Amino acid sequence: MTARTRSGPTGSAAKKDRQQRLWSRDFGLFFLSRAVARLGDTMLPVALAGGLLQQGHSATSVGVAMAVPTVSWAVLVIFAGVIADRVDPRRLMIGADLLRLVSQSFAAVLFFSGHVVLWQILVIGLVNGGASAVFQPGVASTVRQLSADAQQGNGAIRTVEAVMSLVGPTAAGLLVAVASAGSVFAVHAGTYAASALCLWAMRLPGRTASPEQRAGETRTAPSATGGMRQGLREGWKAVRVRPWLWGVLALWSFFALTARGPTNPLIATEMVQQHGVTDYGLVNSALGCGTVAGGILAMRLRPAFQLRAGAVGVALFAVFPFTVGSGLPVPVIAAGAVVGGLGMAFWGVMWATSIQTQVPHEVLNRVYAYDIAGSIAFLPVGEALAGPAAELFGRRSMLLAGAVCTVAVSVALLSVPAIRRLRRADGQD
Repeated sequence: MTARTRSGPTGSAAKKDRQQRLWSRDFGLFFLSRAVARLGDTMLPVALAGGLLQQGHSATSVGVAMAVPTVSWAVLVIFAGVIADRVDPRRLMIGADLLRLVSQSFAAVLFFSGHVVLWQILVIGLVNGGASAVFQPGVASTVRQLSADAQQGNGAIRTVEAVMSLVGPTAAGLLVAVASAGSVFAVHAGTYAASALCLWAMRLPGRTASPEQRAGETRTAPSATGGMRQGLREGWKAVRVRPWLWGVLALWSFFALTARGPTNPLIATEMVQQHGVTDYGLVNSALGCGTVAGGILAMRLRPAFQLRAGAVGVALFAVFPFTVGSGLPVPVIAAGAVVGGLGMAFWGVMWATSIQTQVPHEVLNRVYAYDIAGSIAFLPVGEALAGPAAELFGRRSMLLAGAVCTVAVSVALLSVPAIRRLRRADGQD
């Protein structure tokens, strides 16, 4: 037996083998489900803003309508993680899609009728956000079960979601212009129907032992029953006993508060006021192109230390706010957006793969829910503080400070031994 036979396929043969194992029938269905759902989700803000403004509602009403689903999602996602670890997450995701199908169909009827009452839109947003919270925790375990190679799976899904993020707003704008906001809500409802159909046709394999279990790690298995409080405690314990996990969550909270949160509204304001809406749209498209490139890159590069490589990607995001804060020309800012989008997408795949391959399956959905909650909890705080801070120090100064904080988070990620030394555990080297 040759060395190559013993070590498995290498080079192009290994790449082809990974692709063949990735694109199974069931993963293809899940991939399609995520693609169509993401398309609808990225159409929604345009339809919501355009539709409410056309109906005579204020910009404040638009902001509140957009915020309600996020708040509902953030409050419920941790509890949804407990449920997803105890029942079939596929059924939960189908139920969430069907609930959103109903809520968005009702919204379409309201906009078609020409009589839109704000409180009704807020209730729909509340339901939609809650359903999204129920859906999201199951994504991590589903990717891990369907993908023989978790990194390839995460990269493929991140890439198609980025592509849909480019297509969705443009399609929504055209539909609002030539038809009505109600037509966009109808299409959005249809994407959930398509997603639910794909998930219904999909079949999940049996659960397999995690890498930690295969390595003989001694631990107390989380219970499959018990109250919500016990489930939450078990999920938090799974986070707490892994220094690399809670270390990243702590640093990411700081990143959301000081960099990612503030830079979102500050970049938008600076670009629109200094360069106009058209150039801002160009920069957003460049950011989306970078995200696509980052997802593709993450499918090709296979670092032995995924979080170490991902931390470099975090540092690349600093280029985006730096170019805007430095007052550079629009083409340079667009290039910075490409680099920033690439870096964040690459980090996202490395991080998701690390969670899915390092955390035991029976507690994975809860850990993923804590990750989601921690990732978004400080974003609205950072966004809210951006305006007052910009008035005190100036928008450009705050953007440059955000770039510095981004680099600082990257350095901190590389400085924590538990994060820096975490070796890939999915056996797909």
